[in-house]
Formats: sequence, C-alpha cells, structure tokens
Amino acid sequence: MLAGPQPRVMTFLSATPQDDKGAMLVNLGASLVYGGNDVLLLDASGGSDGVAARLGLAHGASLRDVARQQCALNQVIHQVPQGFGVASLGARNHLMDSMDYAGEEELRRLGKTFEVMARQSGIVLVDGVMADEGDCFPVPLMASSDIVVQVSTSATSIKAAYCLIKRLSQELGRRPFGILVTGASESEAKVVYDNMAQAASRYLAVKLTSMGSVPADEYLHRAARLGRSVVDAFPLAGASVAFRGLAERLARSAAPVLGGTLYQTGSPHQFSV
Repeated sequence: MLAGPQPRVMTFLSATPQDDKGAMLVNLGASLVYGGNDVLLLDASGGSDGVAARLGLAHGASLRDVARQQCALNQVIHQVPQGFGVASLGARNHLMDSMDYAGEEELRRLGKTFEVMARQSGIVLVDGVMADEGDCFPVPLMASSDIVVQVSTSATSIKAAYCLIKRLSQELGRRPFGILVTGASESEAKVVYDNMAQAASRYLAVKLTSMGSVPADEYLHRAARLGRSVVDAFPLAGASVAFRGLAERLARSAAPVLGGTLYQTGSPHQFSV
C-alpha cells in the first residue's frame, strides 16, 4: 500500500434514470465544494451517459490511458465551473464486460492509478455501474469504498434498488450499504427507506443506512439548463437546502479512512434532510 492517509471514496449506484443520477452527483459535488471540501467526481460508468458526458468531458483521456502510460494523471483531471474536478475511468468495454478486453495486469495498474488519484483528492464521488458479469467493479477501491444506492419512490425503482443490493451482497459479502432517496419528501423517503431496510435485514441479513433525501424541485431543472448547480443558482430552493445539509453530514461523518463511514465501522448513522 502507498504511504499517507487513506482516500475518502463513495461509489454511487442508481436505481433511477441516469440523468437523475448525474444531476444528483453534480449537485452533491458542488454542495461539498460549497462546504470547503476538495472534491473529485470520477465517471466509472464507462458509457456515453455518465457524469463526464453531462459536463461535456466524455471524450478526453482517461485513467486507463494513465495506467497504460499514454498520458500523465494531471492530464485526465478537469476542473469544472461547479468547483470540483472530473475524471473518467475509461470505456466500459475495455474495463468491465470481459477480461479479454483488459487483462489482469492492466486492471492492476488501473487500480493503482485510481488509488494515487484518490489519495490526491479530498473526497471522491464515483459514478459507478455494476458489471453484467464477473467482478462487480473494475478496481478494488470501488468495491471497498462506501457504496450508496440512489432510489426514488416508484415501485420499479425500489425493486431495482433491492436487486442491486442483493447482488452486491452476494458478490461482496455481508456489509452495510447506504440509501439515498431522491425526488421525495422527508416522509416519503422515510417510508421507502424503512421498507427497504426491513426487507434487506430480513431476507439478506444486510444492514442499510439512510443517507438522507432530496425533494423533487423544479429549480434543479432550471439550474441544469443554466449549466450551474442548484446551490449556486438558487441557494434558497428546497433542493439546495437538502443538498447542503446532505453534504455537510457526509463531509463530517466520512472518516478519512478507507470505507470508514459504512464499510469498516458499520456505523448506523441516520441521516434525514
């Protein structure tokens, strides 16, 4: 292992449309920056609809290129007006679909490159997806990080989130997972979380942790059309208040050790926004 403090990494999976996930990550990242944190968003989705594409950075060099010694690390991290850095892991077909595309040695180098990048950042938010087969994630640090599943109030989203958690627990073993409910009032989010936590405990022996909620808010869409975060464009909007509160608690509770919030300690933080 490299010397120095462990990185603070949170991998986000979503049972909502990718656009909702991208909006959440951009606004959460901006809110963490607003609170004085150094933030990096890593697009590990490997597709054309990840957070890098949302920010117009989909076609640049990636961490895979750094691992192949085709460019330097500082060439793949781009600062955006929202105040955080953005980088991409690499195209999905090279990383996640088959070991034929990326051999073990390349994946090992990619994992080390990711670790170096994460150690240079304050908080890393990962736009993640699960592989269709094989290992859940392309690099070990994603699997050992705090993992948060975004879910909405729809039955389809709740079912998809439960299936994600079931597969994660089968692949990674029993460990806690965070739940973030978006597009929901506090009371709606509590119902969603309570039902999911009860089912996960009963049928999977898995503990879920509430990471809070963000309400549906037209100002989110207005800010996106302006190319800005909601906390910057409309600081008094309900979503802005929710994101600032969520960011404050995440920054305060995310211990500067690997997976300190959920994975290593299993701490039963109950967040509500």
